[in-house]
Amino acid sequence: MSSISFAELSILLIEPSYTQRKIILTHLQQEGVHHIDGVATAQEALTFIEQYPPDLVISAMYLPDSNASELLHTIRQNDRHSTINFMLVSSETRFSALDPVRQAGVVAILPKPFDHADLNRALRATIDYIDPKELELSSYDTNELRVLLVDDSVTARNHIQRVLNNLGINGIETAQNGSEAVHILEQSDFDLVITDLNMPEMDGQQLVEYIRQDLGDSFLPILVVTSVGNDPRLDNIQQAGVSAICDKPFEPQSIKEVLYRVLEGD
Repeated sequence: MSSISFAELSILLIEPSYTQRKIILTHLQQEGVHHIDGVATAQEALTFIEQYPPDLVISAMYLPDSNASELLHTIRQNDRHSTINFMLVSSETRFSALDPVRQAGVVAILPKPFDHADLNRALRATIDYIDPKELELSSYDTNELRVLLVDDSVTARNHIQRVLNNLGINGIETAQNGSEAVHILEQSDFDLVITDLNMPEMDGQQLVEYIRQDLGDSFLPILVVTSVGNDPRLDNIQQAGVSAICDKPFEPQSIKEVLYRVLEGD
């Protein structure tokens, strides 16, 4: 049980519409959140964050001077604020608009309108990031786990690595694509491979097939992380021998449960 409550969270709400800001503010207050500041533009948000870094930023997709993707990229580029938690609330459904936000690592993407269950889950995920609990395994020493993380997005790699670090997993080597991962796998042994699905040169499915067929390793746990939940290749990658598939964004508790399953074999 976390020692942090919703009442202790500090939230910056970025919403150009006064009406929408009031609606989201009411939802947050009903969940027991009290420390909420509201701004209307990206520049106001960046100025506020510089002075009073919040636990969580909740933003609309489209702002008068920017958009959520550009704002999140700016926040992630600042070493002082790169780990600030970010939630998107938007009626946007286009993959091209949402994928950069997913790749950068967010607590949640909530639709408009959203229900209290979705908001509650996102707030709990925020607390999991702030006050993480280490993964406890019977078959492995978490501190000695060796993980190969493969993703062409540096922001996605940084986010996933942060989640793993929070779980007590620090033995992480990274690769930018499947081809680079193959070179690493030929020289080193790992306890777990986490790979993106969509990558240049060699994608996640080809990497899984290489591990299972060319290396002949049917036991190495492989977790595929994807931002495309309805990708027709998911059936093929399951047949190729992937251990689990996880959506972006993922919640710390969800990834913890997946890791228990693939590493402990439960």
